[in-house]
Amino acid sequence: MSKQDYMNTWVQEPPLDYSFRSIPVIQDLISEEPRTGLRPLRHSKSGKSLTQSLWLNNNVLNELRDFNHVISQLLEYPENLAWIDLSFNDLTSIDPVLTTLFNLSVLYLHGNSIHRLGEVNKLAILPRLRSLTLHGNPIEEEKGYRQYVLCTLPRITTFDFSGITKADRTTAEVWKRMNIKPKKVRIKQDAL
Repeated sequence: MSKQDYMNTWVQEPPLDYSFRSIPVIQDLISEEPRTGLRPLRHSKSGKSLTQSLWLNNNVLNELRDFNHVISQLLEYPENLAWIDLSFNDLTSIDPVLTTLFNLSVLYLHGNSIHRLGEVNKLAILPRLRSLTLHGNPIEEEKGYRQYVLCTLPRITTFDFSGITKADRTTAEVWKRMNIKPKKVRIKQDAL
């Protein structure tokens, strides 16, 4: 299958599903068998999966060390990964490796242990991110949680499984003006 044929059919491919496997470290994916679904996964001649979806939910991951190395062994086109489900793990932060996946459009991180709202800033670099979940993390309890995320990630269309409305965007903008101070431009003393 050519890369072009792959790009035309990827949406129909089932995910590479490692959910509910009690996986503690990403490296274990290499030796672990993925779950089988109703439709079989297709593989390239090299034996790598042709999917663009990776489900790692309901495991015990607390970091994503070697993520890129491992997915390059599992996926024929890891650079085209579009959907990652990392929900219900033990992640305490948003790993910077996720910011290297420029085709990522769906990212599920709900039910983890992310406690700093500023972690969301890392995701602003992802141009195609449209759907994000973060509920069930300690950051959900922070005042202005939803507004902060919507201001930081203006391109998302679904957040915590709810569609973003025009009213949500307006509320987030008002919240931003009231709560986020603009950075002051400092004039160097030498220039005066």
